[in-house]
Amino acid sequence: MEPVRKMDSKIRIMVVEDDAPLAREIGLALEKWQYEAVVAEGFDDILQEFARIRPQLVLIDVNLPGRDGFFWCSRIRQISKVPVIYISSRNDDQDKIMAIAQGGDDYVEKPFRMELLHARIEAMLRRTYEYKVRECIFLTAGLCYDYAAQSLYYVNQYRSTAYVEEPSGANGQTGEAGEEEVDLTKSERRLFTRSNGQTGEVSEKEIDLTKSERRLFARLVENRPDVVTRDELMMALWDTDEYVTDAALTTIISRLRAKLKSVCGEDVVCTRKGQGYYVK
Repeated sequence: MEPVRKMDSKIRIMVVEDDAPLAREIGLALEKWQYEAVVAEGFDDILQEFARIRPQLVLIDVNLPGRDGFFWCSRIRQISKVPVIYISSRNDDQDKIMAIAQGGDDYVEKPFRMELLHARIEAMLRRTYEYKVRECIFLTAGLCYDYAAQSLYYVNQYRSTAYVEEPSGANGQTGEAGEEEVDLTKSERRLFTRSNGQTGEVSEKEIDLTKSERRLFARLVENRPDVVTRDELMMALWDTDEYVTDAALTTIISRLRAKLKSVCGEDVVCTRKGQGYYVK
């Protein structure tokens, strides 16, 4: 099982712009918006700069010294799926088509208002990284849900990273969380995020779910704490190319409920009469 990668506290955005005053202005705006802005230091090898900076999003001009932004976007796309937004004074449709063809995700024409750039960045990050920013969420009754893998884990011990020191002792398995002693092996340690944003490490066991149970529970968690109707759950299951009858849906929900209760001892999937189902 691959460990969940802990996201940095700020999204890192790489700015590739040869107009130094504009690059500084964009960098300051990004910092104001609570991003980490890193302006490329040179234009001879943008791919090397990309590897050094390791951004979560790239803002790149088309007109650059030497190779243009189209070229560098295509090179980035060979090694990464990080979203790329072009910022350019070129407003011809052919340029925009070329931008998309070379792997770009959006195109903002110069001159532009910073508010527009902010909105485009927010939308791109929301579409691309929402599941990563909240990869693991700590649910009720000791359940930890991994959005990326759509996997569910039962956590029998957890600790906040804010109060934890590295494991000590001969076997490296004992750590402390305040006054509570926990036993964690490296293979069992996993990062999670509570609803209040606090991160921690857990000792966990994956709960075995069928394909239908996994899809159904994913839809419930995505809409938590709102109610999901039976029709919406049926559509979610049909997306798996599996035809599900109303009776079959009832069976899947009952089986999922029993399975979760046997693990954590509580009802996790709840019914709101006449409306649908929800997760605590």
